[in-house]
Amino acid sequence: MTQLRQITFDDEAARFNHRVAGVAFSKGRVLLHRGEYDDFWSMPGGRVHLLEPSGEALVREMREELHTEVRIERLLWVVENSFYHEGKDYHELGFYYLMSLPSDSLVENAKGPFEGTDDAVKVIFQWFDLARLETLPIYPTFLKEGLRNPPEHVQHVVHRDPNSAHTTKRD
Repeated sequence: MTQLRQITFDDEAARFNHRVAGVAFSKGRVLLHRGEYDDFWSMPGGRVHLLEPSGEALVREMREELHTEVRIERLLWVVENSFYHEGKDYHELGFYYLMSLPSDSLVENAKGPFEGTDDAVKVIFQWFDLARLETLPIYPTFLKEGLRNPPEHVQHVVHRDPNSAHTTKRD
């Protein structure tokens, strides 16, 4: 089978990215991840491939990164996210799904940080108490409140973090 391209494209100063993310809750906690060298947390997920439905992309990403099968429960947010990271402006279109993990999975029962992989890059996963989210650097920042009160129906979110360390205004 031919590997389809990720839905990402660049110009000189900006990148468009089509991303899918999974929201997993367990025992009053939420699963977050970060790149090995990042100083912020985000929702686990990855880039959608051309012609791939977003829900299937999330299942594939979790299989690749966590080596576990997830079940998609429902779509929570469609997010248009703009930010500045590693020298580029990003315009990201993200689909955030509520997902569940098998109750007997190593991920579900992890007590501390654990590693996964994303294209040979080390990714750190960790469960965090929902009450602690306000103190964490999480992007996009609307998730600090959104994860404590997930919507009953799909919400469209247009988001930018103009005053965060994650976002820097270009000269």
